[in-house]
Amino acid sequence: MSSTVPATAAVVIVGAGPAGLTAAITLADAGADVVLLDRLAAGANTSRAAVVHARTLEVLDQLGIATTLHDLGLEVPRFVMYEGADRLTTIGFSDLPTPFPYTLMIGQETTEAVLLDRLQRAGGAVVRPVEVTEVKPGAEFVTVEFTDAAGRSGSIRAGYVIGTDGMHSRVREAAGIGFTGATYPESFVLADVRMDWPAARDEVSLHVSPEGIVVVAPLPDTDHDRFRIVATVAEAPEHPTRAQVQALLDARCPGATVREVLWSSRFRVHHRVADRYRAGRILLAGDAAHVHSPAGGQGMNTGIQDAAMLGTLLARVLGGEPDTLLDDYERTRRPIALDVVAFTDRMTRMATLRPRPARVLRNTAIRLVTRIPAVRTALAYRLAELANR
Repeated sequence: MSSTVPATAAVVIVGAGPAGLTAAITLADAGADVVLLDRLAAGANTSRAAVVHARTLEVLDQLGIATTLHDLGLEVPRFVMYEGADRLTTIGFSDLPTPFPYTLMIGQETTEAVLLDRLQRAGGAVVRPVEVTEVKPGAEFVTVEFTDAAGRSGSIRAGYVIGTDGMHSRVREAAGIGFTGATYPESFVLADVRMDWPAARDEVSLHVSPEGIVVVAPLPDTDHDRFRIVATVAEAPEHPTRAQVQALLDARCPGATVREVLWSSRFRVHHRVADRYRAGRILLAGDAAHVHSPAGGQGMNTGIQDAAMLGTLLARVLGGEPDTLLDDYERTRRPIALDVVAFTDRMTRMATLRPRPARVLRNTAIRLVTRIPAVRTALAYRLAELANR
């Protein structure tokens, strides 16, 4: 990628994850002078966020890349919840009114590669590695100071700055925007494995148990044996081993035989939303604006949708429309983030109930309520993020 930072730009985006790339594509397509800075020497090389929902595919279809992603991913039309061998409910996506009636399983490294290729075809690039050291707001422009790979310092003046630089966003901190919320007590195991799994590869399954939860999701692979595992653990090891992942599955959803761990990590989950999405000429999107439980796979999807709307509005402002148009972004997207955080928090707390009476009540309620077709449809809409249209 390019390593040269210009002296000025209409828009500087800090952070080249999926949200930053989406915003950059939208602006580049409109002919805007946009510079995308990233502190990493290369894009994602692991599959971290592996779910792309229907609404996000609709948004990416407008950029002309939904078909490419589809061809690289795996269609999964069902979400199933279990306790042990007992199936509590099945939520299907096949009847949703969308060209994409499924969840698409695809690793984040692939999603980012497709987005980056699309940005390059629009005439853009990522400038990396560049470490942003300070962001100075101003009435007429924002100054972004940085250090490049050789340790040289520099600065760039921009009409607007978009922070898509994650939970610990330097852009958000520079704008003085609070990040309200809390942290879940449990840690999470994340692993991509090759394993023998008794269920079909057309479902994402959530397994609840007194020991904690496990999510099992198939990943695209020619050998049809690659899966994503997400599990809650009181104190997860830094890099869970094959034996540790096998023990988790044996305790919570027996029947799997893990043959290889391809990649593993641990993380702690926060549920936080930025107090504002805009401070003058500084705006936030993606994980810089909201973080939440991985339940439902909503994080990257919500961020991409943020970025597509913000990029479109900002392009219109750069084209001569009133700056106040940008206020529509926060009015529209922040309530969605608050709703997503609340929804994923309820899912997480419901799934991690420990006392037996509470679990029996939960299981009974889930079975009864989801027998109603309208409830199943509403849940499918929510998981697919189609309610956010």
